[in-house]
Amino acid sequence: MSKIVFLGIVALLFVAIDYYVFQGIKTVSQDLSASNKRIINYIYWAITVITIGAFFTYHFLSPEFVGKNVRTFIMVGIFINYFSKLFMVFFLLIDDLIRLGQWIISSIGSKGTKENLPEATNGISRSEFLAKSGLIVSSIPVVGMTYGIISGAHDYRVRKQTVNLPNLPSSFDGIKIAQISDIHSGSFFNKTAVKGGVEMILNQKPDIIFFTGDLVNNKASEVKDYIDIFGKVTAPLGVYSVLGNHDYGDYVSWETPQAKIKNLENLKASHGIMGWNLLMNENKVLERNGEKLAIIGIENWGAKARFPKHGKMKEACLGTEDVPVKLLLSHDPSHWDAEVRPKYPDIDIMFAGHTHGMQFGIEVGGFQWSPVKYMYEQWAGLYQKDEQYLYVNRGFGYLGFPGRIGMPPEITIMELKKV
Repeated sequence: MSKIVFLGIVALLFVAIDYYVFQGIKTVSQDLSASNKRIINYIYWAITVITIGAFFTYHFLSPEFVGKNVRTFIMVGIFINYFSKLFMVFFLLIDDLIRLGQWIISSIGSKGTKENLPEATNGISRSEFLAKSGLIVSSIPVVGMTYGIISGAHDYRVRKQTVNLPNLPSSFDGIKIAQISDIHSGSFFNKTAVKGGVEMILNQKPDIIFFTGDLVNNKASEVKDYIDIFGKVTAPLGVYSVLGNHDYGDYVSWETPQAKIKNLENLKASHGIMGWNLLMNENKVLERNGEKLAIIGIENWGAKARFPKHGKMKEACLGTEDVPVKLLLSHDPSHWDAEVRPKYPDIDIMFAGHTHGMQFGIEVGGFQWSPVKYMYEQWAGLYQKDEQYLYVNRGFGYLGFPGRIGMPPEITIMELKKV
């Protein structure tokens, strides 16, 4: 099947959904004046025409011509439009199935149909009730996702934690660590808001800053316009960073293998330009008053098959054997249970990201839920098993959906205390 035929079928499916939903719109607006009905009709079908036009624009005009942000919002707009209409379709389908049942029963001579399947609900017809219910329910995802883009995408939250470590050297007692993760600079559309997030980090006055991977979505060039912003992320004891799965360029087609290798080299160089210490299966031992604390950073290592395992823990830990406290930067939280805890019990805390909290969830008091919990045992916040800790940052940026709903972007501030 050719691309144009496939896209044509999808477009016809969109029109069919719109036509079906329009029957409900007519039911809901049946008591309005003729002029108001015409206005509603024109607006409704104008949105359909614009949506179909945008759909073909996305697929047939080059990304360079349309622009990255425009393409993102085209697809998100289409998704929100038809995802919400599916709720309306569900309610209209209920009404049509009831009508079908009435017709079948009446056609075989059954009596009392109207009594069994009442046509009125609270003084309005069943069809009008279901159509209005569908309209209300379908508006919820529209409002929620739109708010998630306008407000949630850059609603940065500072989350504070205190972790007590019995082996922490006195010289590092009270050290304040800031962690950010999953910047995904290729997704940003509001540079001013990003600057505000960086200012929030600096206002916390951390002693040291960790970045746990995914600086970009696919290409090193995505961070170019944000190097000056993230270059301001500094701390007295330095900024230490690692790579995430998206940093390797695995999710985009390259003209040659050499182009992919060059992209990764450019990405590594970006960390250096910003003044960040990129740890590639290596460590940095901090020393105060003769006492030591180790920062260990590895390349991406994911337990799930679709994610790369570039990390080399044995290599990264060399020279830290006698350091009393070891802090590990590893992008994927699945690494903790799969390798860190079974083989490296001397790692005190692992800092990770990767999950984004799926950019959607509910967090009320001590309760937290997100669909990502069914994929990752540890997906947001602080975890402890035996004497080891894992902290999973919910991410600074976003990927795919350009927003967040109930799972705001996070700046972690962790203070280490000696017991």
